[in-house]
Amino acid sequence: MSQPQAAVGAAAPRIDARLRVTGKAKYAADNSPDGVVHAVIVDSSVGRGRVTGVDARTAEAQPGVLKVISHLNAPKLPPVQGGFPPGEPLRAFQDDRVRFFGQPVAVVVATTLEVAQHAASLVEVSYDAEPVSTDISVAEPADEPETYARGDADGALESAPVRLDLTYRMARNHHNPIEPAGTVARWDGDRLTVWDKTQYVQGAVFTLSGEFGIPPSNVRVISPFVGGAFGSAARAWVHVVIAALAAREVKRPVKLVLTRRQLYFGVGYRPAYEYELRLGGNRQGRLTASVHDVRTESSSYERHNEHVLGPGQMLYSTPNVRQAYRHVPLDVSTPWFMRGPGYSSGAYCVETAMDELAHELGLDPIEVRLRNEPADDESTDLPFSTRRLRDCYRVGAREFGWHRRSPKPRSTRDGDWLIGMGMAAGVYDTQRSEAQASVRLDADGTALVQSSTSDMGPGTATSMSQVAADALGLTMRQVTFRLGDSLMPPAPVHAGSQTMASVGSAVQDGGDKLRKQAITLAVSDEGSPLHGADAADIVVRGGRLYVKDDPARGETYQRLLARNDRTHLEAMGSYAGAPETEKFSFYAYAATFAEVAVDARLGLVRLRRMVGVYDAGRIINPRLADSQAIGAMTGGIGQAILEHTVTDHRDGRIVNANLADYLVPTHADMPDLKAVYIEGEDYEADPIGVKGLGEIVIVGVAPAIANAVFNATGRRIRELPIKPEALL
Repeated sequence: MSQPQAAVGAAAPRIDARLRVTGKAKYAADNSPDGVVHAVIVDSSVGRGRVTGVDARTAEAQPGVLKVISHLNAPKLPPVQGGFPPGEPLRAFQDDRVRFFGQPVAVVVATTLEVAQHAASLVEVSYDAEPVSTDISVAEPADEPETYARGDADGALESAPVRLDLTYRMARNHHNPIEPAGTVARWDGDRLTVWDKTQYVQGAVFTLSGEFGIPPSNVRVISPFVGGAFGSAARAWVHVVIAALAAREVKRPVKLVLTRRQLYFGVGYRPAYEYELRLGGNRQGRLTASVHDVRTESSSYERHNEHVLGPGQMLYSTPNVRQAYRHVPLDVSTPWFMRGPGYSSGAYCVETAMDELAHELGLDPIEVRLRNEPADDESTDLPFSTRRLRDCYRVGAREFGWHRRSPKPRSTRDGDWLIGMGMAAGVYDTQRSEAQASVRLDADGTALVQSSTSDMGPGTATSMSQVAADALGLTMRQVTFRLGDSLMPPAPVHAGSQTMASVGSAVQDGGDKLRKQAITLAVSDEGSPLHGADAADIVVRGGRLYVKDDPARGETYQRLLARNDRTHLEAMGSYAGAPETEKFSFYAYAATFAEVAVDARLGLVRLRRMVGVYDAGRIINPRLADSQAIGAMTGGIGQAILEHTVTDHRDGRIVNANLADYLVPTHADMPDLKAVYIEGEDYEADPIGVKGLGEIVIVGVAPAIANAVFNATGRRIRELPIKPEALL
């Protein structure tokens, strides 16, 4: 018999909420081991060239300065093997080359942060500067684009009765979490301990092991709390290595925290895109062809790749598709995954184009999408494990009041405000990876579950405790979940919406194994009321084992372990991840509905309300799910109407590298937001039936807003963010 489900599905509050809001949670930079000193990075002030000199004499003369490290005196690190992303990773002071504006060229280590900051301002660096290339609109793409094709897209497009030729542009976006990137590093002989802001403690171990040529077993990475990241902490950037290198050089623990400005070129960003899309279809709104030509920025030394082509391959039934994805190498730092990576950018173009097609044909935008619903995944010829996108449309239209939308643009007003409604679909692939979790039941009836996974915001410890509680037959109060330490069982990167599916399945497995251990012990124990019972007939609830048809016959974990002189039971849970050959196509889906008001004279866009409906499989905790959805809608609002990086193309300087000039949504920008979840599980995807939620909730938000702006104004803006001047 399956276990009673009392914890999973409940809207339980975050178990670490009090620690976080009272300031008792220790983030990376809150750690101060004995003797800790401070490091401040000196950034390059040119965008390309070579360092010809580093004059650190004045800086080193300051009281409290321990050392200034640059390529002139840094120890040589061993060669590293190529990894991900492909290319040559930026290394800590190993040569004199400058690859982008803001690249670390030196680091100052001092006894206090204030001394280190002042001394860093005194370091004089000279350069042999070269002309920079930072503008994607004029630079040449690299050779050998990534391509995809099925059918004869060009021929079908030529013969299509309806054709659209569209170009979309998306500005660079930055993650901007509240907690800046920070690292504390300490060496004990040849062993390295690092407290780091990271979404991937195992990945940081491998990076540091490779950079310093020491065994992974000699590196410990600790990161129990992450104050937001959105993808920026999913790799160990060069500042992590710099902190460890500096600690080894000065033989003291070193704390290094990036400034807000340094985050703009130190920890990645969502890259800018230019997306040319041609659609062909018939007068009934059925797609017959699509051609996608995509250009994206990347650094000159690494090649960032994300699945921006995904929505155009499988979201709609299209017999003829041709795609090309070209990288434009620039003198910039390497882009990186940002919430809904690839799919968010690709869906903006595809979903705006679908709205344009609907308007061209005089059809409702939902109806056009329904007419192009595929039976199977046409990019893989695999059946969908589940696809409840039709339900998302239906429920969303009802909850939002879509029937009140006027199909005629610029026809609805509220005083000086033009009112519009828009919608868009979203899709994100269901990722799963190998994971492990240890489970221990102590004699007092409480359980400890551990995994080296992370929590950058979704409430990992809470949701994992819910899964463990039901698997063990305990209450959540009886379960402690610990995470964020590389000494714990391995887990994949906390990104790609895979943590719940991967680590959660390992937790489920470990809990099941341990519960069965206890049941086996009970039925074989002559002193147990359960002696001789069929193990298959025993369930556990509230820490008590009993026969399902005879609840009075049973005993608690405590009595069972005490009688058998056991201090604890333990098990290792594991999940093998996705198989090499899939039998199904796995995706989560969304339908987002938005209402905007646009000032008819000033062009200002204000969100009035938004509804998101999600097919994300089993929802472990609705309260945490709502937090994810509302946060993602907020990020999508920023992507649609506010966020963009301004670069001075003369030298590659980011002009608005601060939260005063790089605009993000605030409480005053927030409309009424509502999230709805379609009931259903996907046990083909993983043992606990989830499909991933953290990424899908942002995919489709920006195009829904853009489509609403068109409905309000009659102006089709094909560039994000949508600025007021474009609507004047």
